[in-house]
Amino acid sequence: MTDVLLTVGTRKGLFIGRRSGGTWEFSSPHFNAQAVYSIGIDTRRAVPRLLVGGDSAHWGPSVFHSDDLGKTWTEPEKPAVKFPQDTGASLERVWQLHPASDADPDVVYAGTEPAALFRSENGGASFELVRPLWEHPTRSQWVPGGGGEAVHTVITDPRDPLAVTVAVSTAGVFRSKDGGESWTPSNQGVSAVFLPDPNPEFGQCVHKIAQDAVDPDRLYLQNHWGVFRSDDAGAKWTDIGTGLPSDFGFAMAAHPHRANTAYVFPITADADRVPAERRCRVYRTGDAGETWEALSAGLPEGDHFGTVLRDALCTDDADPAGVYFGNRNGEVYASADDGDSWQLLASHLPDVLCVRAAVMK
Repeated sequence: MTDVLLTVGTRKGLFIGRRSGGTWEFSSPHFNAQAVYSIGIDTRRAVPRLLVGGDSAHWGPSVFHSDDLGKTWTEPEKPAVKFPQDTGASLERVWQLHPASDADPDVVYAGTEPAALFRSENGGASFELVRPLWEHPTRSQWVPGGGGEAVHTVITDPRDPLAVTVAVSTAGVFRSKDGGESWTPSNQGVSAVFLPDPNPEFGQCVHKIAQDAVDPDRLYLQNHWGVFRSDDAGAKWTDIGTGLPSDFGFAMAAHPHRANTAYVFPITADADRVPAERRCRVYRTGDAGETWEALSAGLPEGDHFGTVLRDALCTDDADPAGVYFGNRNGEVYASADDGDSWQLLASHLPDVLCVRAAVMK
């Protein structure tokens, strides 16, 4: 069985799991008492670089990196992510750490709260504000969502390093085709049922976006009510929520190799944030959202209340694919067969905020 690295960010530290020969082992928590909202596993290097967005109640937010799989960690002498003084803003949280494509081997993006995008050209050791998004003419009309106002998703095109897509809560999807020099709202077809105009140019509460493994122009989106697909890199979106027990949720992930295949974890409602029908189930589509299949073999069968947050569902790059999720009950589940069957890897952890996994080569 393929060796896998699994990182689990929680409300009180980072847990690192390794699967070797089919057996899982987890390390003691790193960053004790820090909330870990973002993790990046940069596999473009000979040894993967781990990037962690920690949030200390005493020292504030910071970005750490490790080049020895978590044995030691480096925190820059100066803050890696810092708003320029003229913005009048200060960093509250790093929500996303996204290594760019192989064409940009040292580029890493960070999405933050307040809602901003930062770019690093040295592997995540330091970042610079992407000002055109920060200064976008619509920005004064962005409104924080229930979890704050943040850039929480970053997607880069493996064919074109200048193409970048971000999701902002609650401003919606924005795309750049020129490396961040200009940005266009890209929300046509995504509803905003909580606004007087349910179809605005921007203002949607997008929860997560995932990119198809085979067709980079195909994107899957989980919204605050609504599951959508785009076949043109986000220019237009189509509702694909039919067949799910609820089209509300936070998480969205794509299969690492198989076309048209994505995963969601439905939640009952925005006012009742528990698993849909109180059942612990991941749903998978194999036809780009035309149909959905409930995956529950090995998952709890009775009433369940473990909510899965936006970055707490992921896949690795194995074949068959590993699929992983953690929940607010402190449970972590894993599948080694594309989601067909599951096992409990850890329980009684702190509130799980994010999970990331990668094959160890």
